[in-house]
Amino acid sequence: MTGRKRPARTASVAPAIETHGLTKQYGARRVLDGLDLSVDAGSVFGFLGANGAGKTTAIRILLALARETGGSARIFGHAPGSAEVRPLIGYCPDVPGFASWMTAREVLEQAATVFQLPKNTSRRRVADLLDLTGLADTRAKVGGYSRGMRQRLGLAQALINSPRLLILDEPTSALDPMGRRAVLELITELRGKTTVFFSTHLLPDVERVCDDVAILSSGRVAAAGPIREVRARFGGTRGRLIVETSDPALLRGMLPDKPWVLTVEDEEPGSRALVLTVDDLEESAARVAAEIASRGERLYRLEPREASLEDVFVDLVKAGR
Repeated sequence: MTGRKRPARTASVAPAIETHGLTKQYGARRVLDGLDLSVDAGSVFGFLGANGAGKTTAIRILLALARETGGSARIFGHAPGSAEVRPLIGYCPDVPGFASWMTAREVLEQAATVFQLPKNTSRRRVADLLDLTGLADTRAKVGGYSRGMRQRLGLAQALINSPRLLILDEPTSALDPMGRRAVLELITELRGKTTVFFSTHLLPDVERVCDDVAILSSGRVAAAGPIREVRARFGGTRGRLIVETSDPALLRGMLPDKPWVLTVEDEEPGSRALVLTVDDLEESAARVAAEIASRGERLYRLEPREASLEDVFVDLVKAGR
């Protein structure tokens, strides 16, 4: 987050997404239970939650594919699905579907026709998006695409109308490392130009590109705000210590007996360093150093790290069960 420029907030500009007390009930099952969200225009917003938390239902309501049971939802101040909103949104589902006999170019040209883009604009935008998503040299039919290629084409299609709000459902889940990096870089470039609202299970992606997050649990927002504030507010004193000594086996043997050590793992296979999850980062760092010194071992590395977004996510989801 260091050095990241957040989009300026202007009182006269309506939030890109705003919900108040949003509920959705299917029979006796309440999927959304008073969902309150506010997403700044121009921001990159991570929408997180375990399976069944209500993310997909909320997205369906925003896209006017489902109706709320109670509460309200607004997109740039207008009702979802209204004539004012429809041209402003781009959407890419987690598994985009296309006619198998079409090429990527034909898919995008068809999408441009739906939005009634002028021919010159359509030609330029199709070419740019094919290049941007790495599909420019592909003449194969969509039916032969891998899931990752379909995901990239879905993203290109969602951008064809230069939307003010881009809604993405698991945008990087099917991509290889290079494709994932390309999509995240694209999302970063959109900051301040387009509001990006995406749900994902890949929390490192969220920490890399998002300004703000909301974590859902049982249909409600368990935590929301800038990532750094969420980590500080809900991470408490917990954190991780990366420790490397002259005798890792001795260190591993003594740590499980310490009540302030929650977990012990190798930093990576074959590594001499251990990663400790501890309940009090500052105090545990001092205790580890003292334990190692008392046994006459050498301490080569002691690196404290604050609670990650994943730590916060897991704690909040467990607490909500």
